[in-house]
Amino acid sequence: MKVLLPLPVPGPYDYAVPDGTDAPPGAIVRVPLGAREVDGVVWGEGGRGIAEEKLRAIAGVRPAPPLSRTMRRFIAWVARYTVNSESSVLRMALRASEAFDLPAPRRALRATGAEPRRMTPARRRVLELMADGRARLPRDVALEAGVGGSVARGLVSAGVLEEVALPRRAAVAPPDPDAPGPELSEDQARAAALLGEAVRKRAFDPVVLEGVTGSGKTEVYFDAIAQALKRDRQALVLLPEIALSAQFLERFEARFGAAPAVWHSDVPRGLRRDVWRGAATGDVRVVAGARSALFLPFRELGLIVVDEEHDGSYKQEDGVCYHARDMAVARASLERIPVVLCSATPSLETLVNVDRGRYRRVGLPSRHAGAAMPEIATVDMTRAAMERERWLSPPLVEALGTCLENGEQALLYLNRRGYAPLTLCRTCGHRLACPNCSAWLVEHRLRGGLQCHHCGLRSARPEACPRCRAADTLAACGPGVERLAEEAAGRFPGARIEIMASDTLLGPNDAAELVARVERREVDILIGTQMAAKGHHFPMLTLVGVVDADLGLDGGDPRAMERTWQLLHQVSGRAGREDRPGRVLLQTHDPRHPVMRALVSGDRERFLEREKRGREEAGMPPYGRLAGVVVSGPDEDRVRRLAHDLARHAPRGPGLDVFGPAPAPLSLLRGRFRWRLLVKAGRGAALQPALRSWLDPVRPRGGLRLQVDIDPLSFL
Repeated sequence: MKVLLPLPVPGPYDYAVPDGTDAPPGAIVRVPLGAREVDGVVWGEGGRGIAEEKLRAIAGVRPAPPLSRTMRRFIAWVARYTVNSESSVLRMALRASEAFDLPAPRRALRATGAEPRRMTPARRRVLELMADGRARLPRDVALEAGVGGSVARGLVSAGVLEEVALPRRAAVAPPDPDAPGPELSEDQARAAALLGEAVRKRAFDPVVLEGVTGSGKTEVYFDAIAQALKRDRQALVLLPEIALSAQFLERFEARFGAAPAVWHSDVPRGLRRDVWRGAATGDVRVVAGARSALFLPFRELGLIVVDEEHDGSYKQEDGVCYHARDMAVARASLERIPVVLCSATPSLETLVNVDRGRYRRVGLPSRHAGAAMPEIATVDMTRAAMERERWLSPPLVEALGTCLENGEQALLYLNRRGYAPLTLCRTCGHRLACPNCSAWLVEHRLRGGLQCHHCGLRSARPEACPRCRAADTLAACGPGVERLAEEAAGRFPGARIEIMASDTLLGPNDAAELVARVERREVDILIGTQMAAKGHHFPMLTLVGVVDADLGLDGGDPRAMERTWQLLHQVSGRAGREDRPGRVLLQTHDPRHPVMRALVSGDRERFLEREKRGREEAGMPPYGRLAGVVVSGPDEDRVRRLAHDLARHAPRGPGLDVFGPAPAPLSLLRGRFRWRLLVKAGRGAALQPALRSWLDPVRPRGGLRLQVDIDPLSFL
């Protein structure tokens, strides 16, 4: 039989199956590979013409549920689409290797009724505790009786206590689909009915659930999840940043009486084991997870929800490059189930699929409970009387003062971590840069020192310039959220100020605690990066100030305007979500820019039509296809030579163009030099087969790597 290994190998290997061993397709098996044993998946029948005696036999079958035929087809489909090996994709599905063995039984102690030959005070306390006949865990016996663990062990040896196996506890409590939910508005009820009908039909049905910020989209797809659960099916909810999902988990528990299982990189190994096995056996009914949750082996998946489907966090840039939104649609197609793409600002790709009739669109045009959309205005920074080394304009400062006087909360948004993005010498102009990356070192004053946001390098801030040795000449240039907090504290000394950024929140618990503090009104001014723009509901937050609305509009990215509009629309939606009106101020150097005009006027359709027209004229996605090819390695000359060699053999033909090679904008990353080629194809061109025939024969050596990115979002 053929066994696919989650290793960098070209394809499945042939192995023999010992007599009496049952290893069906999809089974997870232990196989010899060289001098070691590794896990793999039975991928099909063995190759013909290979003598059985020449094959090494599998070492055994793991006691784990096999990967379903649909799951194996999904892995193969992702590999073909992303131009990667099936082995590389399989690795993402087998990351929880601890789940491949049966969980160890839970052992408890119970009294046998026998008396020990020698009685001590400690033993007497244990026997008095255990006289009720209940089975207890050994640690609980020791804790409740106030004895050491050796006392209980001695009683077991003496036959006074016996070990008994306890049933395995469920990884998470099952959600109750019949639990009463909140009363839905007319628009919500109509949308919920449409989604519920899609779940009941059990057919592939991509639905775009679009609604303004605060319109109650979550409660609508909660209703669809309830419909799936009532039919004994599982549901998957993808979230862009699971570490920031505290409010989502609370809302889910309030709706269904139990929290969903959670899947992301910070989940402890024991829980990862339970969630993986629970998804495979069907015991785990609902999973809320980051993009990697898409590769869990669900037994009876009935619904996929992609919340904030427009979010760039769904794109994986390392290893196998894929977009979880698109792969979610592909998996739903293979599973023959509905998939809900949910957003207040759907991506242009999604909207064009609606235009083409591939997706259905369900709208929620107004905020829930009658709340009004915030008033949005610009502050022209070319005319604002700004003080030196200050970043908050007089209109924004005045609005902050009024907000605080009214006992309300404000959000200052700036998508820059740290204190300052650049440090330079005022004498010689030297800029402090990362030695491993083509990037400046960012100053962080809260934890001290400088850091590269690409490779993580940290160093102390030097006292003198490293180039000219002049002392006290290093100056911080530009603001980050820490510098903004410093200015806000100086202007409003009594205000309680907190920063919400990935380097100030060390994990999901920190994020949940900060969100809870804002909800309890223990924070007056929240200063955040894009983490603060994603789905949070703060009833008393009425003012949003965008410190640099132009950030992100430069750099030649074809999606720059769309992304900036989406992000600013989302962060604006944090204001005025309940009965108090909201206000948004956008600090910009170009108030007449199409993005700013669209936000202020609320004329979203005109902006989107302009974007569609421009993309279509240029043949750019979603009206054309792009693929990035990146060559990287520790030796710049060898990287350059391989990139040029690839360019000489690049595919040519109707509807297919190859640009480059050229050094990537981020030409040095984590000590590796990088060159890029860009492939542009028409919608009808066979992009992936052309890439396969071009790149499959290439065998990079000497530390060189070749990475393919279909539908790239980043051009760095």
